[in-house]
Amino acid sequence: MTKDTFDTIILIGRPASGKSEIIAHLKDCQGEKRCESFHIAKLDFLDDFPMLWTWFEEDHILENILGKTRLYTDSKGYFKEKHLWHLLIERFNIDYPKRLRTKNYHDDHTLIIEFSRGSEHGGYIEAFEHIGEDILKRAAIVYVNVPYEESLRKNRRRFNPDRPDTILEHGLPDEKLERLYKEVDWEEFSKENPEFIEIKGIKVPYAVFENEDDVTTNTPSLLAERLEEVLTRLWRLQNK
Repeated sequence: MTKDTFDTIILIGRPASGKSEIIAHLKDCQGEKRCESFHIAKLDFLDDFPMLWTWFEEDHILENILGKTRLYTDSKGYFKEKHLWHLLIERFNIDYPKRLRTKNYHDDHTLIIEFSRGSEHGGYIEAFEHIGEDILKRAAIVYVNVPYEESLRKNRRRFNPDRPDTILEHGLPDEKLERLYKEVDWEEFSKENPEFIEIKGIKVPYAVFENEDDVTTNTPSLLAERLEEVLTRLWRLQNK
């Protein structure tokens, strides 16, 4: 039987652009519908936010409990060194082969790799140079496109101070969001070709999920309709 599902989708976009809501919608769909409408198999995830949050917690322990020097971030929560952004990406290259220990992993699973990058810390151009070829050869990219102002609005709305470590309710202070994510390099990264981005000599198909009108919030039918259109187009590109 011909395989009808993506192996790996790299889901990127500004914070609060709608990535987590897209994932939540896919989780809520039944298995057969995911496969038929979205070309998605059983879902698996790699997300750099849990790793990032662990670093924040470890720095808090080191400074405030053990009286030691923070390892990753300064007192305002910014990385001490830019290469730490790339370290988060390199973690994907370590974790992905562990998935492949499962026999015929991609026959049954679609892996979603999620992250955000702003120009201030290297952007997508630098980030994708750290993604391994084994991932890129099986990957397709979905970019969730919102302007900075929409990212700011939704980031403010979703933040829950009682659950700052969670995927759907974490947020950034306005000052940090502006510094890290106001400028993004997606247009420069994707400008050479409207369908593929060449990374390390590998042509990776991509599609843009336009979300300035925020179909990912409380409009599941509109979200499903747009997601199906985007993933159908991406599936055709991957199978050209």
